Amino acid sequence: MISLLSLVNIHTVSQQPVGVGNIKLSDGAHLRLKILIVDVKEIGFSPFGGVNFYANVTGGVYVESIPDSLRELVKDKPLFPGLELARDGWELLDIVEQKPAEALEVVQSSRGEFVVRVVAEAVMVARNTHYRSPTNEPIYWVHWLYKVSWKPRK
Repeated sequence: MISLLSLVNIHTVSQQPVGVGNIKLSDGAHLRLKILIVDVKEIGFSPFGGVNFYANVTGGVYVESIPDSLRELVKDKPLFPGLELARDGWELLDIVEQKPAEALEVVQSSRGEFVVRVVAEAVMVARNTHYRSPTNEPIYWVHWLYKVSWKPRK
């Protein structure tokens, strides 16, 4: 359990806090996964360089391209309900190929400078063709995981 009182403010030295990945799906759609490292805090000791970090990361997915046949399939469907997740029409899709999103943050800690690396990888995708987006695309729902690591800066 992490106590908020144990969080140590650290100074960001330099950054490449945004990462963009690509996801190719079995229906021919190409999605982008974009992540942003919002903040990094030192939260105590670990055997990994003598420090432990907490990375506050956010992300989102958008459609890069879809086959025209998918756009045609949903063009007359109602817009996706914004406040409540629809329960009908979901189908699982295979992730055919992907390049995970990667973001880096260089931080100053009590043990010196570290490069904090966050990699986001999509693990499941569902599609709904009973509804459409405002841009006449099927609705895609993506579940991704963050992998956080760090090492001393050389």
